[in-house]
Amino acid sequence: MTEQSKLVFLLKNLGRALIYAIVIGVAYYLFKEYIIAENQEVWLKKFYDNTLLIYLIYTGSEVFFGLFPPEFFMLWAYHKGEAMHYTLNLMFFAGVSYAAGYLAFIIGRILRRTVIFRYMSRKFFMKYWPMFRKFGSALIIAAALTPLPWALISMLVGSTEYPLKRFSMFALFRVLRFAVYGYIIFQTHQL
Repeated sequence: MTEQSKLVFLLKNLGRALIYAIVIGVAYYLFKEYIIAENQEVWLKKFYDNTLLIYLIYTGSEVFFGLFPPEFFMLWAYHKGEAMHYTLNLMFFAGVSYAAGYLAFIIGRILRRTVIFRYMSRKFFMKYWPMFRKFGSALIIAAALTPLPWALISMLVGSTEYPLKRFSMFALFRVLRFAVYGYIIFQTHQL
């Protein structure tokens, strides 16, 4: 696989991520303007007041294959206070997401020779095995930056002989995702 094809794969997925971010931003803006504005107290009271619950739901989501997009939690964080509080929440979310990927990598490394993992491979990884063989590190970066399932890809990579140090380095792109998406969400509120 040439470096050019890896770059094309990465750029294509980054383009998808940009489209995804724009769609989330526009959807949220419309939701905020036309639904929340009418019933703001009802919407905000249900979930926004229980910070611990939000943190637990987010952590569970990141550990269990990203059940909820992190952008939903970024939107919640925006409403919890000023810019510094928002930034601290983003840092927390990025740290949890990075740690969840690391944990999934270790689980993949531990379980790779078990019957459970072989079942999981057939059930969940079939789509991503060929991509990993073809693109390698570019798939890690793409999963870190885009809506590809971060924990699932991390577990897949962990099940191979991929070096932990290299994975940890490429996984830092996950923090970049939170910075970029967090900035987009913050700017959406400034409109």
